[in-house]
Amino acid sequence: MKRVCLCMPVLLVSLLVALLLLPEGADAIPAFAKKHGFNCNMCHTAYPKLNDFGQRVRGNGYQIPGQEGKEKSVFDTPPPLAFRTSTGVSGYDHEKFTTWGFELGGLDVLGAGVLHKNISFLFIYTPRIDEPSADFTGSAGGTNPAQLGALESANIVFSNVIKDMLNVRVGRFEPSYHPFSAKRTYYLGAPYDIYAFTSPGCPFVFDDNQIGVELTGHARCGGSYGLGVVNGTGASPDDNRSKDAYLTVAKTFGHGEGQSAGQRIGLFGYYGRTPLEVPGSIASPGGEANGTNNTPFYRFGADASLNWRTLNCQVIYLKGVDNQDLNPLDPTADYEYDGGLAELDYAGLANNRLVTSLLYNWVSPPSYDDDREVKAYSGLVRYYLGDWAAVNVALHGEYTYRETGCSNPVKENSASLMVDFAF
Repeated sequence: MKRVCLCMPVLLVSLLVALLLLPEGADAIPAFAKKHGFNCNMCHTAYPKLNDFGQRVRGNGYQIPGQEGKEKSVFDTPPPLAFRTSTGVSGYDHEKFTTWGFELGGLDVLGAGVLHKNISFLFIYTPRIDEPSADFTGSAGGTNPAQLGALESANIVFSNVIKDMLNVRVGRFEPSYHPFSAKRTYYLGAPYDIYAFTSPGCPFVFDDNQIGVELTGHARCGGSYGLGVVNGTGASPDDNRSKDAYLTVAKTFGHGEGQSAGQRIGLFGYYGRTPLEVPGSIASPGGEANGTNNTPFYRFGADASLNWRTLNCQVIYLKGVDNQDLNPLDPTADYEYDGGLAELDYAGLANNRLVTSLLYNWVSPPSYDDDREVKAYSGLVRYYLGDWAAVNVALHGEYTYRETGCSNPVKENSASLMVDFAF
């Protein structure tokens, strides 16, 4: 097996040495935090990962707990917009195919804020960006597909309908059955494979943001819940009249939310129905179809987030079951698979300027589909720079080794050195 690029380890070591010799400075303050005059570490262990306080602010409709009604609304402040992208060099190796080149990551445009006491909003727009080697006018192909324009999130939040116990989110959002956010992970190139895995006969993607309504809340005893009803089709119009439902429950032991303090364990379950037949001649003005022969599928699992000082361990186990009518590979049996991930994050130095992480992903489909089995090992180092107001800059090194398939696995190496910045 070839290495990705012999110069990669040398570049990474040189980068780390240079970073450690740089002077310390105050962390940058992005637009959303600047409203409150906070340091970014008030809500983030290190961006983009939320800490306990940031998780509580998000759950409270982007209001500081205890300050509801005293917040400045978006009508009283500059537009609360933030932007994030990354650029750098990446390498890839698969058998006799080895390449490296300069890369431009996607762009996120984020806005969030308070409209009125206990009424807030969030939107995230990802404009279209073609792959770096394209002419930036047409569709991209190859291993780096284009970022298509999409409204990743667009929702309004009614907080404290019942104090702490009931918040209502309506629109398109990242659902609470994602125990750990794939949108706020440190990794730029390594996905959560179990989130992204799709079975052969079911269109549901666990990783998708969903359109619908979600109820959330937490109690002083450390318990929390999430309950939602959604289309289950991501950003696409629904394909049947049946809606999907999910429930999550969690318990935190000790002080904190389980993000950066306290220990959290949780359970989640998702029930959906997808049609076997979808008439193609008629659709509603919103694009919905009247699918028939709706067939059930399930996703359920457990998660844990364990903390010791600035060390955080995240573990997920997920089981998927599709009705046999959704199994084109063996129509006599349900399609069952499982998988999960284990991620170990460490934040060090002043203001958590240095972050290291190890990630293990695995997916086990049934034996008759074992060419889609996944085992992946990833690691990263991030160092945060900046004395600028409203800017966050991280120098980012990442490596992944991946095996896909069982009997004759496809082995891949990928690595990158990037500058990840938000402002």
